[in-house]
Amino acid sequence: MSAKTANEETAQTVSPRQWIRLVVVYLLIPLILFICGGDLGWWQAWLYSMLILAAGIGGRVWAEQRHPGLTAERQNIENIQNAKAWDKVLAPLMAVSVGFPMVIVAGIDHRFNWSPEFPLWLSVVGFIFIAFGYAFAAWALVENRFFSCVVRIQTDRGHVVCDTGPYRFVRHPGYAGNIPPLFGIVLALGSVWTLIPVVIAIIIAVIRTELEDRTLQEELKGYKEYVQRVRYRLIPGIY
Repeated sequence: MSAKTANEETAQTVSPRQWIRLVVVYLLIPLILFICGGDLGWWQAWLYSMLILAAGIGGRVWAEQRHPGLTAERQNIENIQNAKAWDKVLAPLMAVSVGFPMVIVAGIDHRFNWSPEFPLWLSVVGFIFIAFGYAFAAWALVENRFFSCVVRIQTDRGHVVCDTGPYRFVRHPGYAGNIPPLFGIVLALGSVWTLIPVVIAIIIAVIRTELEDRTLQEELKGYKEYVQRVRYRLIPGIY
């Protein structure tokens, strides 16, 4: 069976329900932000909501056009059950940690004015971090047809190393792209207290990155050679 035929068959498994599930998850983030913030006139929250919806939903639509069936692959329960044991814990923790705790704390902070007012230029810097990070993560999703929500060697799909696009700069650009927005949310939404869930999210991301990288080096053909070409996991020149 050719790769094209396999992709076409996989694409048939993508259902409207899967798209609805994806959209609902992303709509929940701004909804929770506004509920916690209690302020429909909060322009920073509106701008953040537009950015995360554009990157989250738009990026996945683009990825689906590039790699038909990727949406179904990422939501396949059987694949999730076949993930590494440690990732059955870390994957949902990471998925939740990079979004919901941040908007909950930032929203409550805004409602009760816990943090001092941030100058406009800091908000602008924060939104630049958010836009850049989400765009970088979306680029990784679009570039890598094996971009799964859990760590597993996809032998059923002919898993090979992806070393193009953002994978030329760091080995885990999907994770790397989510780090700048964490700090960006602190600045853009003006919430010092949001640094607490930010630190927790980064710790989870680093642990998962380390374990995933070790798994790929041990089990994915060609990955050790890729490690020699691209030395850094998340931050060029640092880590």
